[in-house]
Amino acid sequence: MMKSLNTPEIILKSKSIGHPIDFNWTRKKIQQFLDPLEENKELENILIEINHKATVGLAAALLEWINCRFSGYSKASTDIQQRIEALWCSIANPENTTPLIFDPNLDIPASGSVNGPIWVALMNIRMIDIRYRKGSYFIQNEILGLVLLARYITPKKKFFDKWFNDTVIELKRLYPCTYNYNSLDETDEAIYDSSNEPAICRDFFFDPAFEFTHENSENGLMDFIANLDSKSNPFLQLSQKAS
Repeated sequence: MMKSLNTPEIILKSKSIGHPIDFNWTRKKIQQFLDPLEENKELENILIEINHKATVGLAAALLEWINCRFSGYSKASTDIQQRIEALWCSIANPENTTPLIFDPNLDIPASGSVNGPIWVALMNIRMIDIRYRKGSYFIQNEILGLVLLARYITPKKKFFDKWFNDTVIELKRLYPCTYNYNSLDETDEAIYDSSNEPAICRDFFFDPAFEFTHENSENGLMDFIANLDSKSNPFLQLSQKAS
């Protein structure tokens, strides 16, 4: 595993680290985050405008928000960190990673205001990963619940909102979805090839000094991956460079 990621300034400002767990967690909430379509049409319409790699990058960034919120409260932090690393690696090439399987037998409870949100987050990530690997045209459907969850558990929501709104504006401009969502085949059998989409890196989401060019994004992603310890992360299958 790489040296722990520096906590982004915006996440620190949102008071996500060390803040008491002071939100309600109910069965109704679980359902809202697992099946949020139809009730959040405006947000849904924004998210369908970004391409596949941007969707996976946004998922990794949102999972980092969620992991920071439960830092010190949960033993799952290392596992979540490894999944974040795997998402970035899969943007470079999905074959660099193994599927982000989570609770395949559905025997982990989604209850409790720490373990519950983590369960929902990792189940959403699992679905994003499945759709990304498959080339599903409906990948953006799966990230809606993750956005709503990350916002719900963030103590100072105005910082999350500003970060998210600014980020999505840039994603729509620089990483637009190339197909019309409304004319898709509902059977979800068509395969979309995202391999030609431009790379996106963590700095795009969290470093205010990052200057966007496709080359900087590619280099940022490669630098991130080069610093990972693939032996300690079970989700990574990076070929070891010859010394």
